[in-house]
Amino acid sequence: AAGIPEDCTDDIVQVQKQTHGEGVWRELILHPTPAVRHVLICAIGIHFFQQAIGLESVVLYSPRIFEKAGITSSDHKLLATMAVGFSKTTFILVATFLLDKIGRRPLLLISSGGMVVILATLGLSLTVIGHSDKKQTWAVGLCITMVLSSVAVFSIGMGPITWVYSTEIFPLRLRAQGASLGVAVNRVMSGVISMSFISLYKAITIGGAFFLYAGVALVAFFFFFTFLPETRGKTLEEMEGLFGKLVGWREEAKKMKRKRNEANGDGIGNDQIQLGKR
Repeated sequence: AAGIPEDCTDDIVQVQKQTHGEGVWRELILHPTPAVRHVLICAIGIHFFQQAIGLESVVLYSPRIFEKAGITSSDHKLLATMAVGFSKTTFILVATFLLDKIGRRPLLLISSGGMVVILATLGLSLTVIGHSDKKQTWAVGLCITMVLSSVAVFSIGMGPITWVYSTEIFPLRLRAQGASLGVAVNRVMSGVISMSFISLYKAITIGGAFFLYAGVALVAFFFFFTFLPETRGKTLEEMEGLFGKLVGWREEAKKMKRKRNEANGDGIGNDQIQLGKR
């Protein structure tokens, strides 16, 4: 990150003068290495799908969703909306404890896979309510349950892990600009989803809108499964070796695991350093 050559053993080193990021943008966008390209695709993709699955619509327009579900009382809509906020906060706290125990990739896959089922079920319940002349109590209860479940499942995976994963995968020299690209994509998609939801559900019904979001969540699941390697416990050197093959990173991950197992078999623990004779 400082610009010192890896093979340099001098005590005093003349480092290159710091630039204003021109070389970084060139390496990041114009002439990326396979590893940097893989990292950039993962970072932008995870930020894109975090917003594209439509969770922002659930949070911002939950009173309107509850109204479509048949809850007309202002007090009841307020209580249901407060429950959404409480559920989101609670499960983000759960994610902080699971992040380094389970890992990033399993939580992302559980979260995105769960969102597919939940958003499709929410779309189904809203469609049943919209096409029924009588109040369907079971559908109303299912709708409220799915709204709260969507926020909870999102908050244990795609919500917090997006920000953790997209920053830790970049090399230090590219981290500031790379992370800023991901955040830019995230905020643009947030605005698009928030501003288009009402027009979308008027065009294809509110149930149809959530079926569409469920389809996007399904694409997100396959994207995470295919392109995103596990980064828990990886050093910066291992991270750079792990990325570079969009669909062939699993072999590299297996090699790293074998090397660690061999090192542990030689009596070297994960928290120990083997010193050479020098």
